[in-house]
Amino acid sequence: MTPQQQAAIEAGKFVTKVNEFILFPLIALLSAVAFLVFIYGSAQYIMNAANDTARAEGKKHITYGIIGLTVMMSAFALLQLASGTFGLNTQLNCADKPTASGCDTAFTLP
Repeated sequence: MTPQQQAAIEAGKFVTKVNEFILFPLIALLSAVAFLVFIYGSAQYIMNAANDTARAEGKKHITYGIIGLTVMMSAFALLQLASGTFGLNTQLNCADKPTASGCDTAFTLP
């Protein structure tokens, strides 16, 4: 195996590990927090129907929750788009399972 092929394999493994252990769990955690803020705002809005200031506070939490969920979904979509655009999907799949079909040339440089 040439040094370039070894470097490509190591780069693929690194990207896979970063996505698997840092980026996707972080996106999931922040999405859960945004969802909880949305639920809290909804509960605050419903339970304090008679109080205008508490309802306004609930609306703020609902809005922040929706914005947070939108940002997290956009971040996930951008990561998927970037990996697909730069052709990393094949390398990421082959880094996980090198014996899969089509992986014999996945890490060769043009």
